[in-house]
Amino acid sequence: MFFENYLTKFSWIDWIGLAWFLACWLGYELVVEQGWSGRKSLLEETHKLRLGWGRVMLKRNPRIVDVALIGNLLPSLSFYANTSIYIIAALFAALGTLDQLMAMASELPFAKVISREATEIKLLILIGVFVVAYFKFTWSLRQFNLLSITLGSVPQEASEEEQERHAQKFAAVNSCAGNDFNRGLRAYYFGMAVMSWMVSPWLFIFSTLVIVFVLARREFSSPILKALTDN
Repeated sequence: MFFENYLTKFSWIDWIGLAWFLACWLGYELVVEQGWSGRKSLLEETHKLRLGWGRVMLKRNPRIVDVALIGNLLPSLSFYANTSIYIIAALFAALGTLDQLMAMASELPFAKVISREATEIKLLILIGVFVVAYFKFTWSLRQFNLLSITLGSVPQEASEEEQERHAQKFAAVNSCAGNDFNRGLRAYYFGMAVMSWMVSPWLFIFSTLVIVFVLARREFSSPILKALTDN
């Protein structure tokens, strides 16, 4: 009964916006990871570079350069993980000042007057988005630590078949860690769409569409992708 009273505060356009948001977020991840009509993507090209890194790494002795490269990736992960905690704490604090937040949002152009209960749900959904981002970043951080262990387990001398197996393993772990980092960043982008929901559900739908367009362009037709695939 408690949840029913809250959920009835959403209008039909709010429900459409939420369904559109979830479809875009989850659907985009499937499209990127499964590929889109055989088109080249940053995900695919980056994995090729990681595999090349793994093969070159096997020929280096000592592998100080590889240790430095992995260490260079960790500070940005720690930064985003810590920032996610701060954002989550700030959003919980916003729940305590909801009346001021609603008053400020109502003064914005095209803002729609919504109930306190609906605003609370939207804030909780926004918190949930950044919780997902936090889990992705921390899991990525752990996987990069496992990448260091993978690097340390590579033997100094091995047959060509065994070397290729270690290079494939190194690239796979590297890609898993990098992909979760990308998922965390993607959650930040979609979190911005949820923020626009506080103003208007129509703006929420439009912002989600814009974010999907920007992400898709960067993944499938950006200048950096052209640079990586330029023969």
